Amino acid sequence: MGSLSPTPQPEILPPGAGMPLPREVRKPRSGWASAPATYLLVGINCAVFLAMLSRGLSIWAPTPEQLMNWGANNAGSVLINGEWWRIVTAMFVHVGILHLATNMWCLWNLGLLAEPLMGSVGVLAVYILTGAAGNLLSVDINWLWPIRDAAGGVYFPAGAGASGAVFGIAGALIVLLKSNRLPVPPIELKKLRRSVIYFAALNLVLGLSISGGNMFLHSGLNIDNMAHLGGFACGLVFAAPMVPRLGSPRSVFNLRLRVAVGMTVALLVLFGFYVANVPPPAGLGR
Repeated sequence: MGSLSPTPQPEILPPGAGMPLPREVRKPRSGWASAPATYLLVGINCAVFLAMLSRGLSIWAPTPEQLMNWGANNAGSVLINGEWWRIVTAMFVHVGILHLATNMWCLWNLGLLAEPLMGSVGVLAVYILTGAAGNLLSVDINWLWPIRDAAGGVYFPAGAGASGAVFGIAGALIVLLKSNRLPVPPIELKKLRRSVIYFAALNLVLGLSISGGNMFLHSGLNIDNMAHLGGFACGLVFAAPMVPRLGSPRSVFNLRLRVAVGMTVALLVLFGFYVANVPPPAGLGR
């Protein structure tokens, strides 16, 4: 396996903020108690980045080797070395302050919108599962079509960031905001859903455009579009059997959430088994 190259991903643009769903009639909660899972996820990501800085890593552009030391992933480390834990840890590692800031801004806005719909456990589950799905798809594609240097040697770029999970939350929101159970005027729901759809479409197109331009300009700015697509698709699948917590009986919501988690975990295990058995690229043995 050859050298790695950093993959900064400042591609995420924030969706329309300031549009929370009306809350249930109850005493309002303030601070972290209104969305503990969102606060927790943002806090973990920021804490990991601060820990990286405390060890002397660059605030703007850590090296690929440094990113790998902190839990980033690539196809070689996962499929050759068997370090499958990187599929999860990579979603908490970021390639510089701009990468962290853009991802956390979007996670914050989408998380505050999602938590009333799917609960704190649901937000944690969709973040982990869709982020893992995005990283698995990225590993699979990089393994099937690796980057080769001028001499024909194979190397796998380091992948890191929460953007796959952010796209996963967006995918889940697109499904849940379609529900007619929500105690929200249909016109407002339509606006919210359109905002999330525009966010996902804009950033997918932006990422693909940057990657396409890099092929010709060699700017060094690499976007992990497969992680975005994998996370988004998994978010749609995750939310398919669910009903929103707002407007649904607690027992129905809890049952549907368990079904969503169980179904998604089963699909990820099957996909992971497939990825683990994909033959190595030409010129590279396991």
